[in-house]
Amino acid sequence: MRARTVGAALEDAAARGGAFLHDGDGTITYAAFDELTDRVAAGLLARGIRRGDRVGLLGLNTPGWLAAFFGAARIGAVVVPLNVRYREEELSYMLGQSGARAVISAGTAAGFDFAAFFEEFRPRLPGVDDYVFFGEGFAGSGSFDELAATPPAPTALAEARAAVDPDDPLMILYTSGTTGRPKGAVITHRGILASASAQAAHFGTGEDDVLLGHLPLNHVGGITCTVMAALVGRSAVALLPAFGPEAALDAVERHRVTFLGAVPTMFVLMLGHEGFARRDLSSVRICTAGGSNVEPALGEAIRRGFPQASLYGLYGLSESSGACVLSRTDDPPETVARTLGVVIGDFGARVTGPDGAVLPPGETGELQIRGDCVAVGYWDMPEETAEVFAPDGWLATGDMAEMEPDGHLVLRGRKKEMYIQGGFNVYPVEIENLLAAHPKVAMAAGIGVPDEVLGEVGRFYVVPDRGAGPPTAEELTDYCRERLADYKVPRQFVITAEVPLTPVGKIHKALLKERHLAGR
Repeated sequence: MRARTVGAALEDAAARGGAFLHDGDGTITYAAFDELTDRVAAGLLARGIRRGDRVGLLGLNTPGWLAAFFGAARIGAVVVPLNVRYREEELSYMLGQSGARAVISAGTAAGFDFAAFFEEFRPRLPGVDDYVFFGEGFAGSGSFDELAATPPAPTALAEARAAVDPDDPLMILYTSGTTGRPKGAVITHRGILASASAQAAHFGTGEDDVLLGHLPLNHVGGITCTVMAALVGRSAVALLPAFGPEAALDAVERHRVTFLGAVPTMFVLMLGHEGFARRDLSSVRICTAGGSNVEPALGEAIRRGFPQASLYGLYGLSESSGACVLSRTDDPPETVARTLGVVIGDFGARVTGPDGAVLPPGETGELQIRGDCVAVGYWDMPEETAEVFAPDGWLATGDMAEMEPDGHLVLRGRKKEMYIQGGFNVYPVEIENLLAAHPKVAMAAGIGVPDEVLGEVGRFYVVPDRGAGPPTAEELTDYCRERLADYKVPRQFVITAEVPLTPVGKIHKALLKERHLAGR
């Protein structure tokens, strides 16, 4: 497939027609959305946004969010997607590190007043000189409705569109790092379309398909595996502002969803929702489970709950722009439960040892991926980029895997300390650094432990500062909740006099896990 920009891909889909977004009781066609994108792009140009400028984008899954995303992409601006769960720690770092010039944000979302927050917070973001809000903002800020009502200036818009290259950055997607500093994966137009196209081709999705759009759009699961995969196949998306089991099931029934992608936690909540058995879910033909392995019992429950659907595993990460490994369409259930799947499209996969040598089938090492889907590095982080992105195009995923002779990949563990809490990646060091700043805390160490509902949760061992009284679990929970996204807040705290150390003085996390498993 010829390399395209995201704007050009939308234009191609609009020329062919069809429904794009089902939003509640309304439907937006590709043609209508393409026109809206032009107006938003013109509005951004009128506000001084140009190719290469970074624009923070924060909001729920709405047509407006997508119009802002595609409008920025059309003129070559770089989107910095932000989660509505982020608070001052994340927002100040990500907007500052990316050098964002503007922010487009929900006025309120999930019960939080972002307009008031940004109005008060502006002095800490001197690089941001323009704020636009979905809904009511503050004095001097812009309105998305005004932005979307801007009549396109044909010449200026045409020139801006023509200047965008497939290898230009499309977005800077932040993922927490093992150093405690979030890293902004730079995803290009070419990269996101490569991943989305490989996924759509693998499953054969097309004009008759409807994908459920409940995964957050600030994550590759929502923007790549759902919206972009629909775009390249000219499928439709049943858009939900956010996931909720009842809302998701309602949308599946109302819009006859055929493709349901979710993390295992979401499937658990849907399957356990009251009245699930009375639902008409016969339209669903594909279920994908990403984020963690599908346990055999859960896999069987999904197959019973969605009897017309086949279940597939999906593996991808921010650095691969989206999906890069999927179950084969003819894989039996036991293979889906045991493996991640196989590499898709024309991407490559290999397993390497500590010395970088490629390992033969049956041996465990680090999984590496190569192809157009791979991001071009981390924004303004050359050292971190060099550690993960090899000059010859291979991406070191940090996940330990084994390749079977037929190409199936088996996940053996995480080289990183990351755990997945409710479908969200969490790196303990970020929370450890925050806890260490608490006046009553001398040291903190976190691990991920199994949880029946969330898959894994954070369990943090806290050593009190000798000069202060020991903190309570409630006190630490409140402290974290005020400063972090809620999915990062630890679910368990253990106040302890000491934590085990290795001979070189590092916290012995493997021993902490052993003690937890032993009930100590």
